[in-house]
Amino acid sequence: MAELLVSIAALVGAALVFVAALGVLRMPDLYSRMHAATKAGALGSGLLVLAAAAAIGETSMTLRAVATIVFIFLTAPVAAHALGRAVFRNGRDR
Repeated sequence: MAELLVSIAALVGAALVFVAALGVLRMPDLYSRMHAATKAGALGSGLLVLAAAAAIGETSMTLRAVATIVFIFLTAPVAAHALGRAVFRNGRDR
């Protein structure tokens, strides 16, 4: 049962990362591309890290995975906001 959940989390995470990559390639403007990369990329990466931690099953690895997921979820939106603000201030978004 645990192997099935790990497989599902890994597949969904990989699919979300793929969708984020497609969004970066296909979206028309910078802000849409940042949105696609930040939202789907962070969730997909979090699911992949969670699947890896569940597959290994050690307590220390699980704690590191949780710390990594928290770090990704805290820094990805802030980095996208800072990048968008810098581009907007320089007038390069058009």
